[in-house]
Amino acid sequence: MKKYKWCLLLLCGIWSALSAQEPPVMMLSFEESLQRLQKNNHTIRIADKGVEQAREEQGRLNSFWYPSVQSAGTYVHLSEDIAVKQSLSYYTDPVKDWIHSYLSGEALLSGLLDLVGSNTLTVPLAPCNLTTVDLTAEWVLFAGGKRLQAGRIGQSLVDVAREQRAQVDATQRALLAEGYYGLRLAQQNVGVREETYMALCRHYENAVKMEEVGLVNRAVRLFAQVMMDETHRQLKAAQKEEEGAQSVLKQLLNIDEEDETRIVPTSPLFLNEELPPKEYFLQNLYTGNHLLQELTIQEQIASRQIRIDQSAYMPNIALFGKQTLYAHNIQSNLLPRTMVGIGFTWNIFDGLEREKKIRQSRLTRQTVELGREKAKDELAVGVDKLYNLLQKAQDNGKALHTSIELSEELVRMRTREFAEGMATSTEVIDAETLLSNVKLLRLAAYYEYDVVLMNLLALCGMPETFTKYSEMYD
Repeated sequence: MKKYKWCLLLLCGIWSALSAQEPPVMMLSFEESLQRLQKNNHTIRIADKGVEQAREEQGRLNSFWYPSVQSAGTYVHLSEDIAVKQSLSYYTDPVKDWIHSYLSGEALLSGLLDLVGSNTLTVPLAPCNLTTVDLTAEWVLFAGGKRLQAGRIGQSLVDVAREQRAQVDATQRALLAEGYYGLRLAQQNVGVREETYMALCRHYENAVKMEEVGLVNRAVRLFAQVMMDETHRQLKAAQKEEEGAQSVLKQLLNIDEEDETRIVPTSPLFLNEELPPKEYFLQNLYTGNHLLQELTIQEQIASRQIRIDQSAYMPNIALFGKQTLYAHNIQSNLLPRTMVGIGFTWNIFDGLEREKKIRQSRLTRQTVELGREKAKDELAVGVDKLYNLLQKAQDNGKALHTSIELSEELVRMRTREFAEGMATSTEVIDAETLLSNVKLLRLAAYYEYDVVLMNLLALCGMPETFTKYSEMYD
């Protein structure tokens, strides 16, 4: 039987050697991981860019309040020169009529006037090649309220982007709680499995000694060995799960997967003794949920779009001016270099297009209103479901706390009785297994409580209060 003892010692030695070669460790609290998330998470950074884009769109909409200035140059080639042509008969015929009325029969003067009147007087104004460079400006003085509503829509777009960014932040916080406390759970599961494995190793060693002195038969020792090997397999599986949880958290915090640093969460799993009533979370849901806030702003945008469409019935009044910077072959007396004025445009009839746009905008607003009411009802059901899960995890955690104390006492009793020959090996192993399962169940209840609490707070639009609850755990 000594070879089993040596195998056990060799296995423990290998385990110690492997433990001594652990990779670098990063101690990380939940608050520190949250800071890393805010700084490095790609999803949050994309949402930040969305807010910046909304601000730029707001600036574009506000630009309609300012005058527009444009410069244009033109080169024109005409088929002929620009000139004023007038037949001289227009002037000689009245003279001939006057002469005939006073000097009848005067042929010489009439012949001279007919000769002159047969010609055409040509006055050149501009050649056929023209070039101009102009600077024009226009400033809309009245647009029926379009610019005012457009500016408000621009601010609303920024508010929508902020709500979307807050929603992304709340979602990532919930994922962080799931990943962070999932890693904490996995590591504590490994600890429980190690304790159970070492306890069964000691029990196996006792069984070997008792077999050597004839107190137990070979079957008892084999059963202890089988259960020890099974516990070792479960330990290896728990370690694999811990490695997977490491990868999930590193990916969430944007830590290179090739970095062999091992993250060790320092914030414990927790469970609160008392919870606020469900009505507290429902009230915060209606006032703080980011989706409901976004839909409310979308409804405001739809209402302002209706006003913009209605303003199409009003005229546009604008001040305009033009300055010719360069003119070639065009005299200033023909084309003045400076021109200012005020004008309006008024669309009297457009084939009922304005009426159609107003109806579409009203349908859009009604759709958003119905969507907000539907979302409110669905989110209220979500709060009710999460609150019930929270209470269930809270009850399980409290009940299992007592079960652990009883299981520990049972293990002590069975171990002492086995050493005295009053309990079987199966009873000792069953007690150790029961203690391990109860500990794992209690850890799972704590983990479920923490994750559900973060999801509930995120749903109600107050995920930042999670730290307050974590500082109140029992």
